[in-house]
Amino acid sequence: MHAIEAHHGEVEPRTVEAVLTQAADAVSGARPGARRESLEAYVHRLERLEEIASAEPGVEKVFAMQAGREVRVMVRPEEVDDLGAQVIAREVAKRVQDELSFPGQIRITVVRESRATEVAR
Repeated sequence: MHAIEAHHGEVEPRTVEAVLTQAADAVSGARPGARRESLEAYVHRLERLEEIASAEPGVEKVFAMQAGREVRVMVRPEEVDDLGAQVIAREVAKRVQDELSFPGQIRITVVRESRATEVAR
């Protein structure tokens, strides 16, 4: 009874079970989909994630993935070098952190790919 009473912090936990229940509740609540949000709010958050990343120079495509827990940013390799890709990842992460509210964390992955193809005849 005490663990249930204390798991949201209304009462100070006095037992190991109460502390474990608080930890389990926090872990469970942080997983994707645990807290219900309206479809409209969810779609708005994904759109906003993509807008923030798309605003960076040299970005070609942006994909919000895994329920908005990851953002893949595809850049034009002729415009963005390896160092620039790191800067874009840092800038996008900073803007997301400053402008959006979200549980847990969001991983920003910048993909810079160049290919060279020749045909032998």
